[in-house]
Amino acid sequence: MIKLLIVDDEQIEREGLRVILGRSFPGLDIAEAKNGREAVGMAGELQPDVILMDIKMPGMNGLEAVERIRADDPDIKFVMVTAYDTFEYARSAIKLGVKDYLLKPSKAAEIVATVGKVLKEVEEERLSREADRRQRDALRKTLPLVETDVVTQLLFDHVHEVHLDELVGLLGAGTTSEAFAMIVQLPEGSESLYSVVKEKIRQAGSGWMGAMYGRQIPVITFREPVRSFRSQAVGMARELLSAARAGAEAGWFVGIGGVCESLEQIRQSYQEALIASMDPTLPVKYRFYEDVPSPGAARDKPFDKQRERLIFDRIRLGQWEPLGADVTEFLRGCENEGVDLLMAQQRVLELLWIAARVMLELGVETDTPVYSFQARDYRELRFESGRLLEGMRRAYAEHRERLEPDAIQQIKRYIVEHSHEDITLDAIGRRAGLSPFYISKIFKEQLGVNYIDFLTECRIDKAKKLMADPDKSLKEITFEVGYHDPNYFSKVFKKMCDMSPTEYRRTLAARKG
Repeated sequence: MIKLLIVDDEQIEREGLRVILGRSFPGLDIAEAKNGREAVGMAGELQPDVILMDIKMPGMNGLEAVERIRADDPDIKFVMVTAYDTFEYARSAIKLGVKDYLLKPSKAAEIVATVGKVLKEVEEERLSREADRRQRDALRKTLPLVETDVVTQLLFDHVHEVHLDELVGLLGAGTTSEAFAMIVQLPEGSESLYSVVKEKIRQAGSGWMGAMYGRQIPVITFREPVRSFRSQAVGMARELLSAARAGAEAGWFVGIGGVCESLEQIRQSYQEALIASMDPTLPVKYRFYEDVPSPGAARDKPFDKQRERLIFDRIRLGQWEPLGADVTEFLRGCENEGVDLLMAQQRVLELLWIAARVMLELGVETDTPVYSFQARDYRELRFESGRLLEGMRRAYAEHRERLEPDAIQQIKRYIVEHSHEDITLDAIGRRAGLSPFYISKIFKEQLGVNYIDFLTECRIDKAKKLMADPDKSLKEITFEVGYHDPNYFSKVFKKMCDMSPTEYRRTLAARKG
């Protein structure tokens, strides 16, 4: 209900206005004040939307009252009622933001038309504020979904430049921020604790959490300049580990990767965090990558970091033969350089363990690689390493065979039909029974396009069709195609179409003309 206050020192004027407005606008809540001072007091209590203010009144005149009231509530709209049609009054009232005038005496039709115009403006502003509130609420609900998708794509895929800056901006961090990755490993059967861990991250306020795969949760943590890296990371690790129930800490572990200068390099830190979490049986339930012990010369080779990155990429691409050749080449190099056999076996075990973790990302369950015996020479070590790799390859192949042949086509159809909704890789993964990381991988393999790029194309195509309707505003179209921020929609549209939505609409109109 819109509230209106009539301010006039003449009772007959107040009553006349009340009758006219009451008949024309039955839902209007009307109150009266007999002078400016009383109006100032009533405005604070009543909080009217519109005030009809007489200018000439004893004591505090109408212009003084308007100035006092606007100082406390600038959103109130004023219509001045006066018998003095002078320029000075008009200029003073305009400076105070008065909406319109009624000159005494006014005809009923003039009163209704003038006040009706202001009441319509109040109603439109209310609707706009409500739409903005719904938009903010929708955005708040969407942010957790945006967060898991951004983390997934930063760690396991490439985020299109159209989206990265904007999505990261929504989440409240710059793309140049220093960051490091962490892996939270949970014990078996504790998958329900995902929300508890997420709440810990939210309370810390300096990290994003990705989707859970297997029993692992990836976390991107932003550097706090007031603390050292180790101090911040240890504090965060302890806070995450505190999510474990008393007496149920076994199986919990946090691996911590090194600091990178920007989010574009965060995949390396994530891989380091995986290596750091390799042995969850340690008495201290967190470990830094830089603290992982070096098994002699086999670890000290300058190309080992490159080899680790290569293993990640080989597994994700399903390149098993080249991976086997890499391991064989590594072992031959160790043999030629006289590296201790036990140290070489330990290093290969680390590399195989990395491969197993990458398979888990893709939703492939496999036994943790373990040598069944201590090799007596490098020939036995090469054979046993090949056997372990072959077992992992079979598990990978069997997983792919179990998938529906047209799984990606089904996912593609689902995205097309539901592109206007808040679709995430995690939600699609649950629906399809696949790892979100695996979906991201095979989506690009089979369709040649990133999942989020495909989703964007669907939304922009739908927006183009809706723009043909001149009665639809760009704001309405924004929401209908699945975005929650018109500015973000405009930026994405311009990036994809080389013109703004407004320019595109003009082009459509010109073609019709």
